[in-house]
Amino acid sequence: MATITLDVSDELAAQLAGVHDRLPELLALSLHQPALPAALYRHVLDFLASNPTPEQLVTFRPSPEMQQRLAALLERSRDGVLTAVEAAELDEFERIEHLMVLVKAGALPYRTSTL
Repeated sequence: MATITLDVSDELAAQLAGVHDRLPELLALSLHQPALPAALYRHVLDFLASNPTPEQLVTFRPSPEMQQRLAALLERSRDGVLTAVEAAELDEFERIEHLMVLVKAGALPYRTSTL
């Protein structure tokens, strides 16, 4: 079995102290997580579940944090330094964006008929 030494913040060290015996399991699980944080999916799903109006659908935007992350990924991609994990994350952003374009396109006829 290999030994790994990591430098972590004091805050993270305190959190890890409570799960010290499960660290190998937690690390293994983290490798199988989706490329995007669950918060992005939750943001989109919560919005769609709120039964938005056609106007709200058309004007929907990701949160500022999500926009910042996407901008960082796009910059790293332009610079040619995107890791494989980041590339998968960027692909997920694109899939979600495509889904929202389809949802917005479906709402457009309802919005234009009320103008």
